[in-house]
Formats: sequence, structure tokens, C-alpha cells
Amino acid sequence: MVEFAFLTKVVAGLKRVKRVLCTKDGRGLSRERGADALPQDDRRSRKPEPGNGSFGVEDAGDEAADRRGRVYIVGAGPGDPGLLTLKGKRCLEEADVIVYDHLVNEDIVAHGRPDAERVRLGKPGSAGRLSQDAINRLLVRRASEGKVVVRLKGGDPFIFSRGGEEAEALAGADVAFEIVPGVTSAIAVPSYAGIPLTHRHMASSVAFVTGHEDSTKEASEIDWKAVAGMGTVVFLMGVSRLSQIVARLVEEGRAPETPVAVIEWGTWPGQRTVTGTLQDIRERAQGMRRPAVIVVGEVVRLRNRLEWFKELPASRRGTEAKRQQEAAPTKALKA
Repeated sequence: MVEFAFLTKVVAGLKRVKRVLCTKDGRGLSRERGADALPQDDRRSRKPEPGNGSFGVEDAGDEAADRRGRVYIVGAGPGDPGLLTLKGKRCLEEADVIVYDHLVNEDIVAHGRPDAERVRLGKPGSAGRLSQDAINRLLVRRASEGKVVVRLKGGDPFIFSRGGEEAEALAGADVAFEIVPGVTSAIAVPSYAGIPLTHRHMASSVAFVTGHEDSTKEASEIDWKAVAGMGTVVFLMGVSRLSQIVARLVEEGRAPETPVAVIEWGTWPGQRTVTGTLQDIRERAQGMRRPAVIVVGEVVRLRNRLEWFKELPASRRGTEAKRQQEAAPTKALKA
């Protein structure tokens, strides 16, 4: 009994030593606690530390990469600022430079420091839009200047968002970077329209498909026969090609009576949803514009019972903000 009591005291003493080492000045962090244990003010003011990162991410890069700064490729979600992740918010609070897509809600960008440089990209194809190569060079250049850069992208950066291409460019230039996943519109927008993508009695599979493939491809890489056989199919960036999408699905065997929903400006106060079937959705959805998500499958039938966002009071949904149609003027940038 005496030996047992002695061992118990030794173990308790070791635990107390570990707690002291892990909490001294809020900096001696163990892997168990992570950087989120830092006091809020301390966490914001610190630059990324080699092997630790700003937000508890391991293996963040060597000292040379740290001196050059780093890039956080952050998913902003589909629009509702409440869908930004906590880690995404912390990245914005630390950023020296914020490069963001034209569809990103300005309320999300507002989490950045007032003195942070902001570069708002125009619509794809517009005169004020930088090419993808120019965006890649901008990220590399700012990080090489020793700055913390946030590349803020709508939805999730690795789902039909060219985040992978930007990460490749950073890796090729030996620039330290991290990926901060976001809530993809493929999931959030149907949810806000009251449409579950899977259901025990209706759909056991779901496919995410781009409605806008790279125009330089010689042929489509979409396996339309496989897509047509999925329980639920979600198309992103496809509203302008709705007719072609419907035709291919029916051609590959999808029943013309299959329910379809087209959701415009999903998760925004002005969200609008039109439903129909593969037979009539082209006529019903006339006038719908991007950004829009298309959902095909039996789960669309649940919308009438599960539509919750439309029923919220206006004060909860927010007021319809006037969207800028053209890119805000950006300072001349050397690409």
C-alpha cells in the first residue's frame, strides 16, 4: 500500500509539471492543446512559427519559408457570412493581404485588419479580372515579400474552384501554404433550399458535377451514363447549360419525370428556387442566372416540407443587398 501511494504521488507530480510546461506564458504548447489555447490577442499578433504555424498546424515550413511569409487558401462558403469557418476567420484577422473572388460576401472580408491590402478580383472574363497565371504570380510575390496572404475563395477551394492550381503554383515556387476548407455550395445551397442530398428512402448516393468544363478540352471527361445513374446529382456552374445537361441525362436513361431544382443565389437573402422535372425545368427556370446550383433526384420532392430558410423572418435572413455588377477598381498590379 505504501508503494502504491508513493507511485500515485509521483504520477500526480509529473502531470503538474506537464501542465506548467504547456501553459507557461501561454506559449509552451503541447500537441494536445494546439495554438487555439493562446489568448486571443496573443494569437492574432504572432507571425507563423516554423513547425507550429499560426493556428496549431504541424509542419508549417522551415525558417526560410517563414521569412517569405505564407499563403492561406481559404474557403469562404457560398455567401452567408455565418458559414465561414473559425479557422478561416482567424486567417483573415492575421492577413497582410486578402485576395478574394467577386462573389465573396464583403461581410466576410470585413474580418480582415483595416490596414490589410485588399485585392478584389473581377468576374471571370471581365476587363478587370486577372488571369489565373497572374493571380498565381501575385500570391507568390506577396508571400515572397514576407507577408501573410489569404486567398479567399467562394465555397470550398478544392471543389471546382482552381484552388488546386493555386496550391501547385505555390508549391512550385517553394512558398509555404495551408488549405482551409470551406462549406461548399454543393452541400450548403440545397440545404438552404430544404433539399437533403441523401435520404434513407430516396437516395443512397450523390455526385457533384461541373456544368462548365474547361473549354480547351478536346472532349468531355464526364461519364454521363454513370452520372445519370446516381441517386442525386448536383451541378455547379451549369445554369447556362441547363438544356444540354437535361438532354444528356435523359439520353443516358434518367426518367423524364425526375424532379429538378434550380437554386439561384443560395444562402443569400435573395435566394430563389424553381422546381420542376427533366421534362419542363428548362421552361420553368428561364431567367435564372448564376450563381446557381442544379439538383436532380427524388430528394427534390422533400423541399415543400423542409423549406426552412424562406420561412425565417426578414430580420433573420437579412436585407437584400445591392450587388456590385462590375469588379471594384483595383490598383495596378504587376503580374
